[in-house]
Amino acid sequence: MLALLLRDLRLATRAGGGFGLSLAFFLIVTVLVPLGVGPEGGTLALIAPGVLWVGALLACLLSLDRIFALDREDGSLDLLATAPLPLEGLVTVKALAHWLTTGLPLTLVAPVLAVLLNLPPAGYGPLTLSLLIGTPALSFIGAFGAALTVGLKRGGLLLSLLVLPLYIPTLIFGAETARRGAEGLASETPLLLLAGITLGAVAILPFAAAAAIRVNLR
Repeated sequence: MLALLLRDLRLATRAGGGFGLSLAFFLIVTVLVPLGVGPEGGTLALIAPGVLWVGALLACLLSLDRIFALDREDGSLDLLATAPLPLEGLVTVKALAHWLTTGLPLTLVAPVLAVLLNLPPAGYGPLTLSLLIGTPALSFIGAFGAALTVGLKRGGLLLSLLVLPLYIPTLIFGAETARRGAEGLASETPLLLLAGITLGAVAILPFAAAAAIRVNLR
């Protein structure tokens, strides 16, 4: 499993692997919003939690089709399906690699970009914590969607349509955690709900994704 994880990390950090693309997209979204809504600090502070979470969600979405598609194209997925490693373990490793190269970097850079949106200093901690807890759910949900569409050519659009509705609870509770933190309110309740979503995704979706892969490989 460790060898597979390191392999996916190397592929993701190569040119065209999607690592820099997600960060660049996140930066572009954060820079364009003040240009679109105006430089008024109060307005930017009000929308900052939602904008940062939407930007992170869409940035994660960009590289979802690479989770299984490249392995499907070169035949690696068929070999991995017959390897001693269970398919559920394969899905978990793939989702973890996606999070390490997408979700974690976005989490680390979010407080820096929050300065551009005039997020109050009190909101930096809750924003970072919500992204740290919530982005793994985005990767595991995305891995499930990628498994459903792995047998389709140019399934990127269908993948987005399948995954985006499943992302909505994570987006709602993640943005609410950041918003409450920025306003100095208690944010434990949405944070716990966000953690519950992530734990549920990690526990259930690898099995669902593995079943989808088995069907697509028949």
